[in-house]
Amino acid sequence: MEATALELEIRARIDQKTKPVGSLGFLEMIAYQVCMIQQTSKPSLTKPHIIVFAGDHGIAATGLVNPFPQAVTAQMVQNFLEGGAAINVFCRANRIGLSIVNTGVVSDLPDHPQLIQSVAGPGTLNYQFGPAMTKAQVDYCIQQGRMITAKQLASGTNLIGFGEMGIGNTSSASLLLASITRTPVAAWVGAGTGANAAQVNIKQQTLEQVFYHHNLSQYASDPQALLSYVGGYEIAHMVGAYLEATDQRCVVCVDGFIATAALAVAQVINPRVSKFCLAAHRSAESGHRLALDWLGLHPILQLDMRLGEGTGVALAMPIVQSSVAFLNEMASFEEAGVSGKTS
Repeated sequence: MEATALELEIRARIDQKTKPVGSLGFLEMIAYQVCMIQQTSKPSLTKPHIIVFAGDHGIAATGLVNPFPQAVTAQMVQNFLEGGAAINVFCRANRIGLSIVNTGVVSDLPDHPQLIQSVAGPGTLNYQFGPAMTKAQVDYCIQQGRMITAKQLASGTNLIGFGEMGIGNTSSASLLLASITRTPVAAWVGAGTGANAAQVNIKQQTLEQVFYHHNLSQYASDPQALLSYVGGYEIAHMVGAYLEATDQRCVVCVDGFIATAALAVAQVINPRVSKFCLAAHRSAESGHRLALDWLGLHPILQLDMRLGEGTGVALAMPIVQSSVAFLNEMASFEEAGVSGKTS
């Protein structure tokens, strides 16, 4: 396909900087993608922000798929609000705004200036025996994810990322990805928050039983039904968040395995979504590489992280900002009076 005038202009600006062509590597590709998202050769990034969606999963109460108790979800949200978690540290270090959303944590969470209450229910139901949530709850979560994101973008943010907190949510992500990509559940099951080999084996067997119980293979192109059967409130909120960010041509940094699973669901709804996304990192969770490959995304960082919370986003955002800075502030050969390549 022939390049547009804008594409040629962007590539010319990148190549004319005082450096050998391509010498800034993937940073040049990031700059190019930001330009294409914003439809300009002179992009700008303002008010970077991360929204962390938290919710509980019914199956987590069984202990079959997670080494940590379900109560940790609420405890970690409180840690976020007190500023003591990794995501708080990285956001402070990199001057990134942070909001926390209660999408349906089992324990009551008191009001806090940084906490957005968007509760769909007191945790999802155990999807071993029936749907995790109703389709009305799915619709509510997606719309709330859209509204929360739209409000943040209206404040001036045009670089955003989404994190999550929810004990058991790697299991939901594994089931969603197995269905969407039409691949075996085993390909997507990993250690999550730190399960040992025996626990991973039980987790895999449990999730395979769930997959066949709901016949999830038939819902690869039906995101609402898929989320209803095995989704999470926080994941469905993220689906809506990605859709809204895409509609508003916002640059999106994608975090780890769960956030990428939510992106895959959003991609089924709107195939343009991934064009607005930059993969912050490739996590140590075994299925994350497969998910990024399916979406066609190349990770900015690879630090063997598997924490979630949006931590990968908080570390990658400064690199995205640097890509825009070099494009806008680095001198061209002509401006600097430096001789370019002669042949």
